[in-house]
Amino acid sequence: MAFDVTGKLYKKFETVKVSDRFQKRDFVLEIEDGAYPQFIKFQMTQDRCAALDPVNENDVVKVSFNLKGREYTNPKGEVMYFTNLDAWRIEAPAAGNNQQQVAPASGLDETAFPSSTDEPMNEITDDLPF
Repeated sequence: MAFDVTGKLYKKFETVKVSDRFQKRDFVLEIEDGAYPQFIKFQMTQDRCAALDPVNENDVVKVSFNLKGREYTNPKGEVMYFTNLDAWRIEAPAAGNNQQQVAPASGLDETAFPSSTDEPMNEITDDLPF
């Protein structure tokens, strides 16, 4: 499942080497949600960890991520569930993404519209059927 969200990079953490073959890096995105901002934690894994290097805290970014969940049974036999927001891309949002692009009236090509001289000349001056 892939999702996108835009927000402010609130906090980024250092890359953690979990094992010889696995590393991850967490970061927190601040997302405006009415009166109360939401602080959402994401993770990047493996070679994607370096994608956070050029991004600074307080930068507005667009994050593409997958929603992942798994079940885990601990040694006591208790079943627990984990949810991860696994980010796979982080980028600056497109400029003017939320703005409508409207052409100014002066930019119209006036030659594209017919003028009164372009009307065909008919010999019948009254074309009404009654």
